[in-house]
Amino acid sequence: MRYGKWLIATFFVLGYAACPGMAQQIGKYVPIQAGSDADHALTAINAATDPAQKLTLIDKFAAGAGQEGDYPITVNGLYVDTYITLKNYDKAFEYGDKLFALDPDSFTNAQNMVRAASEKGDVDRLISYGEKAAGIMQRFKTATAPAGSSEQQWEQNKALALEANKDGYAYIQQAVFSGVYQVKEPGKRAELLARFAKIFPDSLYANQALGVAATSYAQAQNTPKMLEVANVLLAKDPDNLGMLLVLSDYYCDKPDQLAKAETYAKKAISLLDSAQKPEGATDEQWAQQKNLQKGLALSSLGQVNIEKKANAQAVDNLKAAAPLLKQDDASYGRNQYRLGFALLNLKRTAEAKEAFTQAASVNGPYKSLAQDKLKTASAPARH
Repeated sequence: MRYGKWLIATFFVLGYAACPGMAQQIGKYVPIQAGSDADHALTAINAATDPAQKLTLIDKFAAGAGQEGDYPITVNGLYVDTYITLKNYDKAFEYGDKLFALDPDSFTNAQNMVRAASEKGDVDRLISYGEKAAGIMQRFKTATAPAGSSEQQWEQNKALALEANKDGYAYIQQAVFSGVYQVKEPGKRAELLARFAKIFPDSLYANQALGVAATSYAQAQNTPKMLEVANVLLAKDPDNLGMLLVLSDYYCDKPDQLAKAETYAKKAISLLDSAQKPEGATDEQWAQQKNLQKGLALSSLGQVNIEKKANAQAVDNLKAAAPLLKQDDASYGRNQYRLGFALLNLKRTAEAKEAFTQAASVNGPYKSLAQDKLKTASAPARH
């Protein structure tokens, strides 16, 4: 993976078009005149292999020629790069923030700050620096030609710069997504992933981030945010299997949303029939995933049937779901609990007791509920 480095080339300033590196940089470009004190200092810094020696040379440069003109930008960039190498991330953040104060549009610095935050595991800084990077990129894309440059030349230079920094921007998105995805607390993970999708709406990871955010909000029992994010994603991607399952599951016991739940569940089953195995998944993993997802859809349909008093159809759907859901205790327990109610409504008490017994046999939120129903399963009931 390429990261931004502050290895400064030496040249005489001959004008904008004569400086190819300038056309590829996003942010202020600091030219170094050949033979100058800054040139000699940077040559020595770049040649140093021992980090402690490098820091000593940077200190010397910072106290002398590094104070002139825009050289403090170079000085702070060198400190950042060296402290990241030393894994002294707090010092890297300190100098990175100083550099942003001097050059708010330094894309190289944004890359380095994301790298430092990622390596340290600081997700708050990671998302914040990712947001800075996205802002830098957006401002650069919409910037008008600077004085002394034709619009045509400027557009050519912008295209060169965007191409040169494409891999760096892809790295930033991957690093930020990976970092916030691994947050343990569901509510915070959901918030950060939803923020990621807003910061990087065109990212390859944006829809995935929204999908995980929706399920994370569900885990955090924040239903309003779960529904908000899930519906946003489904509007962007109507065939998003994960969100079809999430919403069909939520709506399947809401009397005013049964048609929507049924439509989503049936669409999910239809999509599964033609779904392609994800890259990197084994045949066994893919079969387990498809089985679980189909089972969830069938279970939601079964609950819709119960709400519509179509209990015989509910039994068919819930029985079909049962073997597919056995790999997940919570989903299996809920399905068998629903099956017990459908069977009670059909006055098939013995079969209902068996379904409740199965629900009570696995750990999950329906274990104690099923145990209670076993005590009172002699009378028809409705979920």
